[in-house]
Amino acid sequence: MAMRIGQRIFNALEGVGMAIDSIRANKVRAALTIMGVAIGVFVVVAMSSVVRGINESFAKDLEAAGPTSFYIYRRPISGFQACDGSDETCPERRNPALTIDDATAIERLPTIKAVTAHLGSGAKFTYKDKQVSTGMEIYTPNWVDVDGGDIYPGRSFTYAENTTAARVIIVNQKLAERLFGTSDPLDKMINVDGVGFQVIGVYHYTASPMGTPTSAGGGDQAKAIVPFESARRSLNPWMRGVDFIVKPEPGVTTEEATDDVTALLRARRGLRSTAKNTFEIVTQDRLMGIYNQLFGTFFVVGLALSSVGLLVGGVGVVAIMMISVTERTREIGVRKALGATKSAILWQFLVEAATLTSIGAAIGLVLGILVALGIKTPQFRLRRRSRQSLRHWPRARSPGFSLGSFPPHVRRGSIRSRRSGTNNWRRDAAKNDC
Repeated sequence: MAMRIGQRIFNALEGVGMAIDSIRANKVRAALTIMGVAIGVFVVVAMSSVVRGINESFAKDLEAAGPTSFYIYRRPISGFQACDGSDETCPERRNPALTIDDATAIERLPTIKAVTAHLGSGAKFTYKDKQVSTGMEIYTPNWVDVDGGDIYPGRSFTYAENTTAARVIIVNQKLAERLFGTSDPLDKMINVDGVGFQVIGVYHYTASPMGTPTSAGGGDQAKAIVPFESARRSLNPWMRGVDFIVKPEPGVTTEEATDDVTALLRARRGLRSTAKNTFEIVTQDRLMGIYNQLFGTFFVVGLALSSVGLLVGGVGVVAIMMISVTERTREIGVRKALGATKSAILWQFLVEAATLTSIGAAIGLVLGILVALGIKTPQFRLRRRSRQSLRHWPRARSPGFSLGSFPPHVRRGSIRSRRSGTNNWRRDAAKNDC
């Protein structure tokens, strides 16, 4: 028994040695074999790393507001749903807007700790000869309770500044670099759609570059934060796009808090017991479910396509080994004449093929790991429009696709207005929705 195991090990080592000799004798053919397997393994590892990075990034964004926090929108959100913009296919487009009075009433509930009113928009920021058109967040003063970012240097705006509609603004690091370069942005005046605002702080997002589900841009995208009342009085935003971020009291479950909020809003809107809600409450589990619904199929297809590369590499190994056997009939004949059995010859070629594929797999794995380290979550970037389609769950007006009502700058009219000027989106939004 021991002799048989020893013989197997010797044959395996001999096969590895012969495989290395084969590589040296047929460098081009061996290189092609190794390259095919390496590319296949590399693509699979890299694609898997990207998918996992996106999943973890989105989960991290949801957790930034707190594990039990949830969101309230004017319109329901879903996956793929037919909507041509009419009342028949999209009756929820007539839902009343969420108001500050609604937020105040919700915050009075004993199960609720804080309610942050939010509005995502877009604006043109100008400082001297520099101009940037990008996203703008409009928040009530308690936004820091539900956000995962930090402000340094500087500070956030106060309740008094929000109440008096003070023209103060917080810029994130990306916007500060584009407008001010290396100079200190604090206390400088910038124009927002032609209205002067004073910079009071620099915002740094610490979760992930995708941004929170209600944000007007990714965590690594240039944007600014403006007090709610300041924006309402000075910038005339599209107020029907307001949404709420609700944070329950410690010890209160999400289900208890959502039940209380649902009962309150239905009562405030005078809905009968048989009537549907004219608002949408979305928990973090629901957002993750919609995310998986929208992107799960794409990820599966991506992994399937990447697996094709591995399959091609395997087919290449088979083809090249068949050629190798054909070319080495003389060697096989000599081995048989010396007493080699059929299984011993088969074992030799199996070990040779395994050696080639192992080398290729090792190279592909190392390359895949290097790519994964290069695109890990803190540096991972998506294209702007792809990020917005996930974060804001925008409503597409084409037949066969509808995702509820969200920040107006991602609406169809506002996307067009980015090309023609930032002041036209309000008029287009009013035409597209009520």
